[in-house]
Amino acid sequence: MTDTVIVTGGAGYIGSHTCKALAALGYLPVSLDNLIYGHTWAVQWGPLIIGDITDSLVLDQVFSQYRPKAVIHFAAFAYVGESVDHPAKYYQNNVVGSLAILEAMRRHGCRNIIFSSSCATYGIPEEVPIPENHPQLPINPYGRSKLMMEQIIQDYGSAYDIQYAILRYFNAAGADPEGQIGEGHDPETHLIPILLQTVLGRRLCAEVYGTDYDTPDGTAIRDYIHVTDLARAHVQALKYLAESSQSLCINLGTGQGYSVMEVIQAVQQVTGKPVTYRTVGRRFGDPPVLVAKFERAGSLLGWKPDFTDIHSTISTAWNWHSSQTNKRHQ
Repeated sequence: MTDTVIVTGGAGYIGSHTCKALAALGYLPVSLDNLIYGHTWAVQWGPLIIGDITDSLVLDQVFSQYRPKAVIHFAAFAYVGESVDHPAKYYQNNVVGSLAILEAMRRHGCRNIIFSSSCATYGIPEEVPIPENHPQLPINPYGRSKLMMEQIIQDYGSAYDIQYAILRYFNAAGADPEGQIGEGHDPETHLIPILLQTVLGRRLCAEVYGTDYDTPDGTAIRDYIHVTDLARAHVQALKYLAESSQSLCINLGTGQGYSVMEVIQAVQQVTGKPVTYRTVGRRFGDPPVLVAKFERAGSLLGWKPDFTDIHSTISTAWNWHSSQTNKRHQ
């Protein structure tokens, strides 16, 4: 019998890539998504249930029908600036909605959850690369909502025998190497797709936020982890929970940082086209450097990133975005 996994946010960027990885290993991924930010075209490897994670009736129907072995929980609002302006929206969805998922798991006897967390829980780093035991002092409601859920999930684990894998991502990037799915946010806030949209003429110019950081070229440095590497980590975490009966909390990144200007140069090299950009002031709360220490993922899951060079990651994104532009003109 095929093991079923409920994937909240399965019509989204990382969720859809994880559904593909699950299906490749024989799981049935059931995507639960309200389609506020997700896309029906991204759900290709299992059923799509359109509904909200805060709706207990929908949750009961899905859990009763599919009897999942686990939940992989992506569904969250993730725009940092918006979270500052509209914290109620973020706490309602990211915290109250996630609590509803945990309660549905309790009602239906589902004992395994993999939670999509974030390096935003660390706040301004005191050391780089950032280890898992780094103090967690988030500086915006988005990061706080993720940290709250980490703590709540750990409490549920202690009290209700729920096993968990908390995965703290750094900057997700790239697209499915086979070109079946990719990134499609509206509004788009991720650097690489913004640069590619500029190259493709779908955006007038990109903005570089801050050129006065204490970094070699003055622009912020980030750790870009390929989305298929992220997806594979979720599947390996699922296997770990099934086999070890132990919970875990790990970083997912490459351990390699690239500055904004280095990414711009790499995009120009990959595409062979110039990137139009302008420099503006820093955004509030942007740390100078965010790079992961991820050895724990290797020792516990046997995981390491396949994509470690920014050019190869950008190439997959370029293939995806240029193919979508071509479809628009057909």
